[in-house]
Amino acid sequence: MYQQEKIKPYDGQGDKGKLVEAMFDNIAPTYDTLNHRLSWDIDKGWRKRAIRQLLPFHPQTLLDVATGTGDFAILSARLLHPQKLVGADISEGMMGIGREKVRKEGLEGVISFQKEDCMKMTFDDNTFDAVTAAFGIRNFQDLDQGLKEICRVLKKGGHLSIVELTEPVRFPMRQLFRIYSHTVLPLYGRMISKDRSAYQYLTATIEAFPQGEKMMEILEKAGFSKMSFKRLTFGICTMYMAEK
Repeated sequence: MYQQEKIKPYDGQGDKGKLVEAMFDNIAPTYDTLNHRLSWDIDKGWRKRAIRQLLPFHPQTLLDVATGTGDFAILSARLLHPQKLVGADISEGMMGIGREKVRKEGLEGVISFQKEDCMKMTFDDNTFDAVTAAFGIRNFQDLDQGLKEICRVLKKGGHLSIVELTEPVRFPMRQLFRIYSHTVLPLYGRMISKDRSAYQYLTATIEAFPQGEKMMEILEKAGFSKMSFKRLTFGICTMYMAEK
């Protein structure tokens, strides 16, 4: 078991999937505001870069796992112009906000939302041309199983594009990031969302998440090939690409 899979929100008692669902339902109303402010809006550029990795392949059916409030799904629809995009998440609270955004953008004919446990999705094998994931796979209850499920629902030759927060590996960014994530992030999270423990949990998952070359090994084990990664903004974020 990877280290981040042992980390659970709140008191840590019970099934991690249920605890994560409850946490995101709780912080859903303030999630977007905090994401953008805590990253100084840099997260918007990270999302664009991850989506643009898929431009050469012109995917027409997309799945956005751990879609949250739908920002990544909406941006993917704008940039990639798919025929169909499904946003899947365990939190109805987050997806409720996403549905309202999609309605305002007039994208109901393209984007739909579906409650799914990424450990065991209800989609058929070989359904999607591409799968995307932004800042969500580190919350998987079982990373190996979640990636195997993603590989299962991808068509042969389909692509996976991931963008995930990671801990910088070089001095002094690693030390500065630790200070920021252990002081500013949970304090600001408590002020805006009234849920300090949620942002302490999110910080812990960033530090524990396997990254870089280790993530390449995990993707290969899950059934992917042609894996690559690129660290962004001094390693605060990492972008991954893989093919089934």
